[in-house]
Amino acid sequence: MRRGTVRAPRAPARRGLPEEQQVARLNRGVRRESARWRFDEAVPFGPHLLARRFSLGNGLRVWLLRDAAAPTVSYQTWYRVGSRHETPGKTGLAHLFEHLMFGATTNHPAGEFDRLLESAGAETNAATWTDWTHYYEHLPKRELALAVRLEADRMQHLVLREAEVRSEKEVVANERRYRVDDDVEGAATERLFALALRRHPYRWPTIGWMRDIERFSLEDCERFYRTYYAPNNATVVVAGDFSEAHALELIAAHYGGMEAASIPAEQVVREPRQRRERRETMRFETQTPKLLVGYPAPAYADQAHATATVASLLLCDGRLGRLSRRLEYDLEYASSCDASLTPFRHAGLYDLFIDLREDIALDDVVRVVDEELARLAEAPCARDELERAKNRLELGFLHGMETAGGKAELLGFHDTVTGDARTVFQRLDEYRAVSAEDVQALAADLFGQGKRTRVDVVPASARVRAR
Repeated sequence: MRRGTVRAPRAPARRGLPEEQQVARLNRGVRRESARWRFDEAVPFGPHLLARRFSLGNGLRVWLLRDAAAPTVSYQTWYRVGSRHETPGKTGLAHLFEHLMFGATTNHPAGEFDRLLESAGAETNAATWTDWTHYYEHLPKRELALAVRLEADRMQHLVLREAEVRSEKEVVANERRYRVDDDVEGAATERLFALALRRHPYRWPTIGWMRDIERFSLEDCERFYRTYYAPNNATVVVAGDFSEAHALELIAAHYGGMEAASIPAEQVVREPRQRRERRETMRFETQTPKLLVGYPAPAYADQAHATATVASLLLCDGRLGRLSRRLEYDLEYASSCDASLTPFRHAGLYDLFIDLREDIALDDVVRVVDEELARLAEAPCARDELERAKNRLELGFLHGMETAGGKAELLGFHDTVTGDARTVFQRLDEYRAVSAEDVQALAADLFGQGKRTRVDVVPASARVRAR
């Protein structure tokens, strides 16, 4: 150095986050871009845990949540496809695939998927709804590699044959007969959604219309599988007692060779504003009348959904709910009064299902419903009433977090439906923040008679008084 010159200090080398260092080690020597990892984010999961999201080059999203409370692991795969991604004439395909995915692959004959997992002491199942299809395995920590291998295999190598498709179509058709066609609540709820929604795909049932189930072809199934069962349309969640580095190595080894699919851009359909009551009467082989009432409800990610959830519990919660207490215990008009609020990506329904006692008029029950909804909108609820509802929601939320499977399910659901895993605990904070004035304002906006859809179910073999 020449005398009289001053050299600026050298900036310290950036060492990077631990996750980035881990990714760099995993990617060392990996040539295939689809198998290269990227670290996306780390999200606090409660006060003591941290969820980390990684992505493979082929678009597969992976959430890792280490929790060594028990030597178990939950491995879950969430596909971003449900009944809202179907088209008229092809309803029920997403649900049919929930069944087909337990069949043969090019590497395993039919029945071996379940046999291998059961031999390992695992629990496995699946579910389909409007926005997603979900597969899971809960198993001893030492068997993680088995779950990774089997799930990756059926994502890429499912065998679809005419005989298997025909067989599963019959299984689904029988399921529909049992759960919908021969079940008063299933049939009436299906009719309520079809009547309340005019354009949105939520108007058809996830199980599909019977005429569509019967007409599915092998080509329909092959096209659906190639389109939606792809790494860039899936989120894998691993929760429990495991090594992060080992899990990432396993997943890259089994999924890294897969190519991304071309996922169709979704055409978001907005439901037109409802301005007058829609009403229908259906006859069914049932002993007593039933009443279904539905109102347009906010999307799950909307702040108003948390408020609507609190309002729902204020109305229907056995002896504690205003409406259920009055209908079931005070007036003895109904044997049960249940409420449901759809946790959908787009706006859905808030609905009531009321099972009337014998010789009770439907319009008498509707009058009580209107009175209680109006009372909720006219004045703020009592503080102790509100706190009780919020506490019960918080307890239910925390119960769902007790197992690795419960934690993984919350992560996968929120990642799929809201696109942001932070909303897991944001929802709990939103419940806590709901005020009496929030409930009052929401009830005034939500429960107008012009927005109501009503389905009256009357016994097929009896005359029922309207009044």
